[in-house]
Amino acid sequence: MRKGGSKRKLKIESLDDLNIFIQKRDIVNLKSALRALGKIDRDEDETVFFKIFKEVEDTETRYLAAKNIGKVLKTQNLKKVATLVRRETNTEVLRELYSAIGRLRVEENIPFLIQGLDSEDPKIVMQCIRGLLVHKENPEVYKALEGMRKHKNEMILDIISNELSKGLREKNTTDYTFVNPSLKNKYILGDSLSILKKIPSETFHLTFTSPPYYNAKDYSLYSSYEEYLDFLTLIVKEIHRTTKEGAFFVLNTSPVIIPRFSREYSSKRYLIPYDIHPRISNMGFDFIEEIIWKKPEASAPNRNGGFFQQRKPLAYKANHCTESVVVYRKKTSKLIDWNISQYPKEVVEASKVKGKYFRSNVWEISPASSSHHPAIFPQLLADNVIQLYSMRGDLVLDPFSGICTVAKSCVENGRYFTMLEKEAKYLEYGVNTIKDIFTESALIKEEELNL
Repeated sequence: MRKGGSKRKLKIESLDDLNIFIQKRDIVNLKSALRALGKIDRDEDETVFFKIFKEVEDTETRYLAAKNIGKVLKTQNLKKVATLVRRETNTEVLRELYSAIGRLRVEENIPFLIQGLDSEDPKIVMQCIRGLLVHKENPEVYKALEGMRKHKNEMILDIISNELSKGLREKNTTDYTFVNPSLKNKYILGDSLSILKKIPSETFHLTFTSPPYYNAKDYSLYSSYEEYLDFLTLIVKEIHRTTKEGAFFVLNTSPVIIPRFSREYSSKRYLIPYDIHPRISNMGFDFIEEIIWKKPEASAPNRNGGFFQQRKPLAYKANHCTESVVVYRKKTSKLIDWNISQYPKEVVEASKVKGKYFRSNVWEISPASSSHHPAIFPQLLADNVIQLYSMRGDLVLDPFSGICTVAKSCVENGRYFTMLEKEAKYLEYGVNTIKDIFTESALIKEEELNL
């Protein structure tokens, strides 16, 4: 082993040279040679790999042999690989064997790959699906893949749904970078849910918001916690509909503590980020990242007083100095590269994040406060989210805009904004604050919205 943990790779002239290490039981050099194998001539004889499975018990060696056998496997030896599959117990080795079968791309491999769909290991099932997709037009294969729609694994369900619907979807001819002029740099006074229902689908490139905390402030009172979650669910449903394909939704929430009724009762704690998460996922958003917003401990309400004095076990209460900033992406079969490719090169270049950025998912940012609103987040938090999850010229939504921190961040980072807020005093204050640096915007009432 070399310093730093790297493994020595021993190059060989032909596959026949592997027999020397097998005969000598030289497993160290055998593994090194197998790791070094790059592209192999298809005419090479794969018999040596079968010999490894017969004579070598070492799991890593069998894995490396399975990884290479697909490069030279011949149709006439498919049954031999199938025999190895029946005998093998290691799932990583099995996955590589099924990969070898799939790489052959001949109809003779279909029965073996269909058998692999019954594996309990989702990774093996996905490997077999990959091999079968080559033969998707074959009725037997299509029927087998259709049967996978009832599979328990969520990734497999996504793959099957996407692959079997290819060719059936209408081509999206809309301009991904398009910004609706009626929503560009607008502050809209009214009920967020009502306004969102009027907005066309696939409108926003990013939504960043922090919804009202459950019964934590006078402006966010609900009859029950379930009603609160139901309200957020309705909002997120409209956010999903109005979000462009593969674009981002970033939600800032934190646990809430409701004070106790009296000394005879306990306070009530609600883990909002994790209670709302399953609903968001079920709505068609993929979870991407959880960012922990860490505030200085001195900024958190002190809950340690009693424990600090008496140090009694079971009575410990932590000072809450973090919030969750959870990043979601609207579900799509397309990778991020597709989203990036929708923009001109000059826009991508201008949007690159310059200077320092948070390398980990813990962002240490001091909180902000305002005498005009009881709960605001710092602009630095908004700046980071907007720079990392949108491009210059994108349209950004905040359905609970408060005093328009997100709007100010959009202005300073070259994005357009749509702010929704039901409290006139918050919205008017935010507009007046931004007016000094930006005048190309308008405050309108919900009934004045023309879409």
